[in-house]
Amino acid sequence: MTTDAAYRTDRTTHADGTDTWAVLLPPDRYEAERLVHHDTLELTGLSDGPRPRPGDQVAVLADEPPRLVALGRVSDAGDRRPEVPEDPLSDRVEPRLVVAYTRRAFDEPVPADALELDGPVTALAPAAFRELAARLGPPPPRRTWLVSLDLPIEAASPAEAVRLFWSYVQELGPRELPAFVSPSGDELAMQAFVLGEEANQDPEEDD
Repeated sequence: MTTDAAYRTDRTTHADGTDTWAVLLPPDRYEAERLVHHDTLELTGLSDGPRPRPGDQVAVLADEPPRLVALGRVSDAGDRRPEVPEDPLSDRVEPRLVVAYTRRAFDEPVPADALELDGPVTALAPAAFRELAARLGPPPPRRTWLVSLDLPIEAASPAEAVRLFWSYVQELGPRELPAFVSPSGDELAMQAFVLGEEANQDPEEDD
């Protein structure tokens, strides 16, 4: 992986006492975070090295190739578990890292191949963090969208149809069910999305 002097991980601290870090998503988490909205990112199984503290800023990265997919701040993990007398390991707490998202870019990640990573968690110099975050640019304006999911369901009653609908949604989820989205007031611009990406639902256009 190439390196850049501006991106080297010389750990320095902000004036407010917080640090900046790069956190690498596990291989199977990028798609999960992209498909369903989450307010926080929770990671376990981290090494015993230096760890971010509550309030520290985090750049969330996906690998192969390295790219910035989100920004966030570390939250209090609340790692305490209720003690279970029958469980001799109940007093052990698995370290967790909880990051509250402040900006997401899962649909349009930015390259970060100049960043040198030391593992799942890497300390970043504040200047390197700011330069990386600046690549995201200003957040896009928010607008109202109409999102729908239509399923033909055979049932004996409306209530049963609704129950079956939610069963199918939970079972199939965004990996199999097409969701239809359009800007509010412009239904003719409706698009279908599967797996978080636009998907053609017109079989005649595939011919």
